[in-house]
Amino acid sequence: MKLQQLRYIWEVAHHDLNVSATAQSLYTSQPGISKQIRLLEDELGVEVFARSGKHLTRVTPAGETIIKVAGEILRKVEGIKQIAQEFSNERKGDLAIATTHTQARYALPNVIQSFIKEYPDVSLHMHQGTPMQISEMASDGTVDFAIATEALDHFSDLIMMPCYKWNRCVIVPKNHPLVQLSELSLEELVKFPLVTYVFGFTGRSKLDEAFSSKGLNPNVVFTAADADVIKTYVRLGLGVGIIAKMAYDETIDSDLVALDASKLFTASTTKIGFRKGTFLRGYMYEFINRFAPHLTKEIIDKAYHCHSNKTELEEVFQGIKLPVY
Repeated sequence: MKLQQLRYIWEVAHHDLNVSATAQSLYTSQPGISKQIRLLEDELGVEVFARSGKHLTRVTPAGETIIKVAGEILRKVEGIKQIAQEFSNERKGDLAIATTHTQARYALPNVIQSFIKEYPDVSLHMHQGTPMQISEMASDGTVDFAIATEALDHFSDLIMMPCYKWNRCVIVPKNHPLVQLSELSLEELVKFPLVTYVFGFTGRSKLDEAFSSKGLNPNVVFTAADADVIKTYVRLGLGVGIIAKMAYDETIDSDLVALDASKLFTASTTKIGFRKGTFLRGYMYEFINRFAPHLTKEIIDKAYHCHSNKTELEEVFQGIKLPVY
């Protein structure tokens, strides 16, 4: 059994069983990958992939377990490499982050700009996706960090740390009836068609819970994952927009009015998570601290070492006042 073979089955499984695409991503040949997978299966005495002719059709039950263990082995190998890199050159390496559009567009630019200026030899890679996809990427080791508001809690192998709280605003054209109200309410909001986030994105669950708690059934006519897209359709008159407050820019969005909705919806918490067992290099601690200054190396290490006990993990963050945006 060779590490190369484990890498091949892992990559094929994560390229939708497309051996050709896997070969291109690994800069090798398709026949070479197929041969090594067959040799591994012959050695193990079980098939990792079921086949129809020359095509792989699915991962076998045995293959699912083998690929999972292969992923763990490959992550440990990568951890060994990172340890060596930390001691040979602590300011050079890679950092992969998965996050949503809202975080990438509004919360991270200044952090990334200052980080790259301080660590020019660290290659930063950003992946965007749904909160569930983001969490999965952190869980399976595709990325180092996941930054999101939703879904992270569903993955028990992730160490999650709170970064900041945020709430929403309602955006409408300047001549909209809601602008004339002395106080915004859910009962008034529900009178209009709404344009907001896709369920599972950017604290959408808090929004739904607020309406449900008052027995209101909002008419959500359009949803999107991107706050900028939501604003575009508000401008077109499709409905009243509900977005993260941080996504409203007084200069760029001067044609729209932002109405504070913090009293209508429960605040959401954005978290940063990484897989248990991840070796954190010095610049990784630095990135977390730049994104969430209260997450010092001492706090991160405490969270790292008590991740198996949820109560202890919560105690680590007690007394920390999160910034609110």
